[in-house]
Amino acid sequence: MMKFFKFFEIAYILIAIFFLYQAYIEWDLEDSKSILYLCFAGVAVFMYFFKRNFRKRIDANKNKQ
Repeated sequence: MMKFFKFFEIAYILIAIFFLYQAYIEWDLEDSKSILYLCFAGVAVFMYFFKRNFRKRIDANKNKQ
């Protein structure tokens, strides 16, 4: 089960990289779209840290029992 959670952590980082790349590509073309991509990248980075903290907390509780 922990591998499943770790997979999603890595997926969130990959999604953030993708959205950062899209923002970079679209920066000269359309500013509003690139800002939206930056917001999505920020949410993906937030979700990465949130999920990592959640997984570590579950792992610590499992080791405590």
